[in-house]
Amino acid sequence: MIKMRFLYKKHSMNSFDLWFALKQNGYLKELRDPLWWPRSRSFEVIVGTILTQQSKWEKVELSLELLRTKGLTTLDKIANFELEPLSLLIKPSGFYNTKAIYLQKLSLAILKEFGDFETFCLEVERDWLLLQKGIGQESADSILCYACEKEAMVVDAYTARLLESLGYRFDSYGDIQEWLVEGISHNRKKIDSEYGKAMCLNEIYARFHGKIVEFCKENSSGKRVNGEKLGL
Repeated sequence: MIKMRFLYKKHSMNSFDLWFALKQNGYLKELRDPLWWPRSRSFEVIVGTILTQQSKWEKVELSLELLRTKGLTTLDKIANFELEPLSLLIKPSGFYNTKAIYLQKLSLAILKEFGDFETFCLEVERDWLLLQKGIGQESADSILCYACEKEAMVVDAYTARLLESLGYRFDSYGDIQEWLVEGISHNRKKIDSEYGKAMCLNEIYARFHGKIVEFCKENSSGKRVNGEKLGL
């Protein structure tokens, strides 16, 4: 059962209402990738997922660009590169020594368990990812959704803040995720109608998370999100 507390709302909404409001307000605005995350379906998603922990995406992009100049955007290259120069290349993202260790250990674990990135994407399960050092729930779901094209709804701090600004507070990551998934799953036909075509759940979840992030970046002051602009 989803544990949710109403802070001040007199009526409840579901996640489809939120999805629809975001879409009506023009999100997504950044058409950088069909799944929103840059270079989705590639190993770069895994790199970016680790680098973005406690960092802004703009800083992550600087690190990714430095890695690209050295050709370090594939599983094999990261796994076999020396740790110290790797950490220096990702320095713009902050916590670079720790992140370099996490990134290389995960790369080596993927090679050992799955052999290559393609097999990893096909066979990896969430529980396996959560056993890896430096991979929490948000990171695991980001990898599953954007790198592996699996049906995983990502929850981040923006999501929790947006929902709280709308009058809803949840007790856990899993409760928020369940609430998001439930509203979407019950309204698939409406979503397909809005897009004008049948959409797979992976793409819906990927773009929904992107809508939330884009809105919050444009309508936040510090850690507060102005959800009232959605008219919900």
